[in-house]
Amino acid sequence: MSHIWQRFLLTSSLLVGFAVGVAATVFGYSNLASVDVRWSVFHINGVPLWTVALVPVALTIAAGAIYHWIDSLHHFTEHMRHRHRVHELEAELGALRGHLDQVLEMPDHAGLAKPAAKVSLPSPEEEAPQPAPAEVAPEPAAQQPEPQTPVRKSERRKRVRLTVSPQPKAEQANGADAIGTDLPAKPNPEA
Repeated sequence: MSHIWQRFLLTSSLLVGFAVGVAATVFGYSNLASVDVRWSVFHINGVPLWTVALVPVALTIAAGAIYHWIDSLHHFTEHMRHRHRVHELEAELGALRGHLDQVLEMPDHAGLAKPAAKVSLPSPEEEAPQPAPAEVAPEPAAQQPEPQTPVRKSERRKRVRLTVSPQPKAEQANGADAIGTDLPAKPNPEA
């Protein structure tokens, strides 16, 4: 919509300019008499009458046009400065993304992934001996349901409680723990 409005203003200013030009020409040829211009200490004798009226109008229009051109040039230079700054910020953002990928050891944007470090688990022979199983304690009182108190909506979303119930350790017949051992028990040399 603003583009159409701008075109309308330009067209109407062109038509008004033509009308002013025609009116100035008619006025100039209709008033050929000469006058004396006296303003304070400034005196001009024998000036055509049409210049007394049209020269100030022409100077005002010329000053307005020059001001408009300078203002347009200022807006253009500001636009180019902002555009240049946007390109600088985009380049800086790309460099920061590259540094962030390097710090986080992520693959770069070119698609080349760094090889991941291999993690090996210790063999069963290297594992440290397990401590003797402790007696099974009764369930703590925290497992009992808490009394219901009115809670605001915002608190309901924020408070999440995760509890893990302890699993009792039981011994197998060969003396190894039943929980956490997926390997077969070692043969007893005494048997």
